Amino acid sequence: MRNALGLLLATVVAALAITGVWYWVSKPSAAKAAAQSAQAKPSEIAPPPPARVAAKASSKDEVEYTGTVQARPAAAPQAPVLPKSTCANPDALGISRTVVVDTSGGPGFGLDHFKQFDFLADREVVLTFDDGPWPVNTPAVLKALADECTTGIFFSIGKHATYHPEILRQVLAAGHVVGVHTWSHANLNGKKMTDETAKEELEKGFSAVKFALGTNPAPFFRFPQLQHRPSAVAYLGNRNIAMFSCDVDSFDFRSKDADQVVNTVMTGLDKKGKGIILMHDFQKNTALALPTLLRRLKAGGYKVVAMRPKGTLDTLPEYDAMIGQDPKLPTTMTNARPISSVIQTISQ
Repeated sequence: MRNALGLLLATVVAALAITGVWYWVSKPSAAKAAAQSAQAKPSEIAPPPPARVAAKASSKDEVEYTGTVQARPAAAPQAPVLPKSTCANPDALGISRTVVVDTSGGPGFGLDHFKQFDFLADREVVLTFDDGPWPVNTPAVLKALADECTTGIFFSIGKHATYHPEILRQVLAAGHVVGVHTWSHANLNGKKMTDETAKEELEKGFSAVKFALGTNPAPFFRFPQLQHRPSAVAYLGNRNIAMFSCDVDSFDFRSKDADQVVNTVMTGLDKKGKGIILMHDFQKNTALALPTLLRRLKAGGYKVVAMRPKGTLDTLPEYDAMIGQDPKLPTTMTNARPISSVIQTISQ
């Protein structure tokens, strides 16, 4: 009995000892924490930790890292970047204004034949070129226009377009307007010309220029030799194609040299004061004369007006098919393909 009581007393003493040790070990930390909480002011409470994002290393090891992202200050607003001028010539003739032409009903321009739409102000001109595209001469005309940062309208003969489609594409790529000048430069007012053959001259010309360009031409047309067949005028009106005559004819096709081309144009302009100028990128003397002529225009206070059509010319499928299948053409439909699809280097 005495042994049992002794054992019980020893167990109680041991339990009390363990409890005492635990109490004295844990008490300072709890008291310290309570004291710190009581002394802290609301403004001193630490903010929540900043957001953390995961950033992956390279895909080589696919190790994921985390890092603290600091808030970035707001970027200062930047001034708008203005487009740089593409004209390298500070004294270029340039383009004074651009007009958009609604060709509905087939309006006519050029006071030699069409009096209704006199839209040019004094000393304003429109540069136009017929009969191209043609090797050497058309590229030279393009260079002269580019050097003076100005523009023109090119009335292409359909056959010539099929001969040199790459040159006509250069005309379009340079930002000029490409119109049409019939299929073969036939006089549509000729004695043997019928309404049906005149229509074919028109439509084959439209389709040939489209074939060369790979896209629809402008709905702008000029009659060969400025011979306006009445039925053809009505037809073009129904097709919503604008017709161009001129105010000043360069007569470059019969000029003996480039100086004569320049003098003829400037004499006509000084007399009329403005106008649509008729030239030919087919003619060598025009290509030679154009740099001087453009400088003379600038010196004389003349300004170039660009004419842009509101829409394009929709060709007729049956005439498109004629161009693609005509065995007399020096080109075939494969000419519309990019050169990389025709010629490839396999060794070098």
